[in-house]
Amino acid sequence: RQFAAVIVTNYLWRPLFARILECVAPGGVLIHETFAQGNETVGKPSRADFLLQPGELLDVCKDLRVVAYEDGFLGTPDRFVQRIAAVRPFVGATGLPQRYALA
Repeated sequence: RQFAAVIVTNYLWRPLFARILECVAPGGVLIHETFAQGNETVGKPSRADFLLQPGELLDVCKDLRVVAYEDGFLGTPDRFVQRIAAVRPFVGATGLPQRYALA
């Protein structure tokens, strides 16, 4: 199934990346935030398996249109995170992505 919005928070299992992306419908948005490398210095999760590498979400979303991205430290509670908001383009009859109208 595909959805207009897919939201993932504080969860990382890399084998699901492809399936998560498949669930974003044309024109739909993916919002993903989870812990990033550096978090091992301030708390849990601390295992590399559960921490995004620098730029990893950008790489995962390379076929989407990224509209927002952050990678860094947040306080209260202290944590390192990556966040991304990305849109799956509509594909027109030409096979090229259609432009988006801002409402």
